[in-house]
Amino acid sequence: MAHHSEHNEHLTHEQLKFREHTERAANFIKIDLFRSAREEFKAALQYHPGDETCLRQIDVMNANIARDRKTVLVVAPLVIILILVIALFV
Repeated sequence: MAHHSEHNEHLTHEQLKFREHTERAANFIKIDLFRSAREEFKAALQYHPGDETCLRQIDVMNANIARDRKTVLVVAPLVIILILVIALFV
């Protein structure tokens, strides 16, 4: 842990905050929390405006969110129909 702290001593406040937000975003991605990850990348941009990696990642998160939304819009009606069919025949 001391090594990690020593490495951070040479970073500016902005660099530390940027790293904090991007690391948090990466952790959110690991558990498929794409909206939270997108917000962390947006927050990171406050410290490094125009950062290409963050901008690309925001686009990726938007695509993941749209994909998940489409999946829900397809699966939810099927589940409702299945429940109704089961309810009618029970």
